[in-house]
Amino acid sequence: MSCFINFKGYYTEQVLGRWHREFHDIPSYTHVVQLLPRVLWPLVHYLGSRRGEVSGISFVDSTPLKVCHHARIDSHKVLRGLAQRGKSSTGWFFGFKLHLIINDRSELLGVRLTPGNVDDRLPVPEMAKGLFGKLFGDRGYLSQALRDTLKQQGVELITKLRKNMKPKLLNLMDKILLRKRALIETVNDQLKNVWEIERSRHRSPLNAFVHPIAALAAYTWQDKRPALYWTREEQNILNTHKQIVYE
Repeated sequence: MSCFINFKGYYTEQVLGRWHREFHDIPSYTHVVQLLPRVLWPLVHYLGSRRGEVSGISFVDSTPLKVCHHARIDSHKVLRGLAQRGKSSTGWFFGFKLHLIINDRSELLGVRLTPGNVDDRLPVPEMAKGLFGKLFGDRGYLSQALRDTLKQQGVELITKLRKNMKPKLLNLMDKILLRKRALIETVNDQLKNVWEIERSRHRSPLNAFVHPIAALAAYTWQDKRPALYWTREEQNILNTHKQIVYE
């Protein structure tokens, strides 16, 4: 909201430059960077308090967070031993994976940050605790074991099928919502391009984790988040589906 593209510019120009009279004994930027690791756990707990409302319609996805260019993996030192090589739909990367579950209003319901080589399906059961209804994901979440685990938690996992799999019957409402899964991809795009959650110039491992958690917390305060768009025909189907459920 401050129109600054990074924290250094915001702190040195806005806080130190324009607000120094409002803050007594304000520390220098270098000292603030040294203090940032202290806010990691408070930020994690605060982000947990900003969880959205469970509506029965949820979407799950993961996105890579690169920490350096693929050609500089061997020389990267800051996050060595923490970041790992992984593969996404766009190719290989070195860094972490951000796993998200959102509701139909793009509110965060579950967040996990894992090394890049972790299977997308692994953190889902823990993230889905407290959810109910249906969870929509891409083909990367195809797993009968995961489906059975989530079913025991009261969540039905619905994904697209691979080309070599037998077709599976879905009701019309589920087919429509499966096509709406692009909503969570829009959220991932905003987190990277608006909130700049992906950075490659961290000098401290703890500060590298503070940044994405702070960006996620800031996202929860965004007034206009992506939302599902319904055509008139889809809206009629949705209203009919609600009437059947309530009856």
